Amino acid sequence: MESQVRGGTRWKRFAVVMVPSVAATAAIGVALAQGALAASFSVSGQSFKVTADKLVGKGFVQYGAMDSGYTLEGKDTAHPVAVSAFKTATINNLCQSVVTPVGLPGLPKVSLILKAGGGDKPVKADNLYIDVADLQADATFKNIDIGVAAKDAGKGPGIKAGEVEQKKTNPYGFAQQADSATLTGVKQTAWATTAGTFKLSGLKMSLSTDAKECY
Repeated sequence: MESQVRGGTRWKRFAVVMVPSVAATAAIGVALAQGALAASFSVSGQSFKVTADKLVGKGFVQYGAMDSGYTLEGKDTAHPVAVSAFKTATINNLCQSVVTPVGLPGLPKVSLILKAGGGDKPVKADNLYIDVADLQADATFKNIDIGVAAKDAGKGPGIKAGEVEQKKTNPYGFAQQADSATLTGVKQTAWATTAGTFKLSGLKMSLSTDAKECY
């Protein structure tokens, strides 16, 4: 069975597939450019934007969770997210951006922009988890199951390690799963990304002082 979803979604309608992103951390840029690197990182106190021409993921599961962290002022914060997980994924023409307030005279904000996966060399990832707040895309699911308990969603890589113990995810809460998911024309806002391996072909990283973003 195949199902198609078009348009946009927010937290109150999180039951649609979300799409991965590369976390905006300049310190790991060189290592990622050199090949595959185990990755587990997030942008504390900030969300980041992502676009992609196409994502093809196999072994998909999605469930609700709460992300905790700190604001840029150091205050505790929490964000409801839809965690989307894939056993494997390929992404064409990936762009990810984050805008950071600097607060200096004449330099209020700085943008970090990462691009990868152009041409015939897409970004590749495995055991990929994305904590997403908003998505726009055209999506096709193969053999989708909607309304299963998160703990019983076995087509994907399962609930992220430690989330149940930290009470960030209810194992009996709503989830959906599918053998595969294909998304095109992706625009999303995310809070965090975790992957077993992330390989970024043709990685390009740039800084901008005019608050540029992927969309």
